[in-house]
Amino acid sequence: MSVLIVVQVFFRYVLNNSLSWSEEMARYLFIWMIYIGISYGVKMDKHICVDAVYAIMPKKAQHPYAIVAYGLFLVFAIAIVYYGDLVVGMQITSGQVSPAMGIPMQYVYAAPVVGMILTTIRLIQSIGGEVKAMKSGDLEEKGE
Repeated sequence: MSVLIVVQVFFRYVLNNSLSWSEEMARYLFIWMIYIGISYGVKMDKHICVDAVYAIMPKKAQHPYAIVAYGLFLVFAIAIVYYGDLVVGMQITSGQVSPAMGIPMQYVYAAPVVGMILTTIRLIQSIGGEVKAMKSGDLEEKGE
């Protein structure tokens, strides 16, 4: 994506000849990167959370709190997968293509669906890890 932007800037300002497709491709790659990055953020436990709540909460309550937080995120991710799938289906039916590259738009609209499916898998793994830690009596604070 970054290389495409650099090439576009070079073509535009040095050669005085813009590429018609590079900006569109960079935008679509950025969209895909964001949704795959959400899943990676869950895997690495790097999403924004309210650490102040963990600080004042008894250690025994931290794992149940994390399970509830992951569960709510899971419900959101499943809703995005469901409604995103409907949108992808509408794009397939409409046959819409991107203006510059002519690629079917369902590939662009599939990014949230794929990203949230991966996120769902990671959230289930995280919930499992919290349940396991809670059952084993692991009182290590979250984030340490």
